[in-house]
Amino acid sequence: MQPGQAQFDQGMVVEVEIGSLSVAASPRSSGEDMDHIRALAEVRAPLPPIVVHRSTMRVIDGVHRLRAAELRGDKKIAIAYFVGSESDAFVLAVESNITHGLPLTMADRKSAAARIIVSHPQWSDRMIASVAGLSPGTVGEIRRRTAGGAVAHGSRIGQDGRVRPVNNAIGRERAGKIIRENPGLSLRQIARVAGISPETARDVRNRIRRGEEPLPQPRTKPRPRRARQPEDTGLPLGGGAAPAAAAAETRTAAERVSEVNRLKADPAMRFSETGRTLLRMLNIHILTGAEWQEIIDNVPPHARKIVAGLARECSGIWWDIAARIDHHEVPQD
Repeated sequence: MQPGQAQFDQGMVVEVEIGSLSVAASPRSSGEDMDHIRALAEVRAPLPPIVVHRSTMRVIDGVHRLRAAELRGDKKIAIAYFVGSESDAFVLAVESNITHGLPLTMADRKSAAARIIVSHPQWSDRMIASVAGLSPGTVGEIRRRTAGGAVAHGSRIGQDGRVRPVNNAIGRERAGKIIRENPGLSLRQIARVAGISPETARDVRNRIRRGEEPLPQPRTKPRPRRARQPEDTGLPLGGGAAPAAAAAETRTAAERVSEVNRLKADPAMRFSETGRTLLRMLNIHILTGAEWQEIIDNVPPHARKIVAGLARECSGIWWDIAARIDHHEVPQD
């Protein structure tokens, strides 16, 4: 199974006895959120079916919906079966709790990534990162620390389903030879024969045209690292762009977490499409200073200018949204 390609019985949704289901092996170490369960129990509209591993009857996605049904006194619940291995079921559980529902903590995401590295060692760092909600660099670091993370044949499957070598030095050297011998080949042809991506093939071809070697040369001078910001200061990254009066009202990181969690428990937010969208957006901003720094450290050098520009533009958008909410008039009945 690849991320986003879960295998379900042909669209079949059935009702089963709640007592027949198991909730073991959840990727969520903190357990269940009772406020969320109570909010779900009060919803009168039918909730989406939960997802259950067919061979083990273990709940993959929807434990809180299951607990809400129990709280209401229901004896049965609607389910959709997942057909696959237990390791693939765990991957789906992680992926589901990243894309919707109460998000997993950073610690849970890292723990899940370590488990997936062992169960799916052939997957690339980028593929596992897309499942666990981490950066590829973080997954790479976890892989280096995780026993059993080695790949037997030195290759991994990428998000596009293609197999590529872990160390593309050999592929680059092979591509360089192919380009010198057959300069008229397309990038896709070069990439296919050399076992690299078309973008890597493009880079190799450009290097050869400039008279350089196919492999990038290592840096001779280390890049100075930016000083880490103090964690949980509550100040916005980048500091001085906010007006002084607004900056004085900025909450600490702990206060932001508390406020966002209160919103998550609000049915008016949880059960409207716009509310869920807003919660996903706000959830980004409850990361700690260390988590933000980890993201910053893993921005590729070639993308830093673009990311910095987008970050500044997004901060302006948020200030505009705040001003418009402050002055928004609620329509009268």
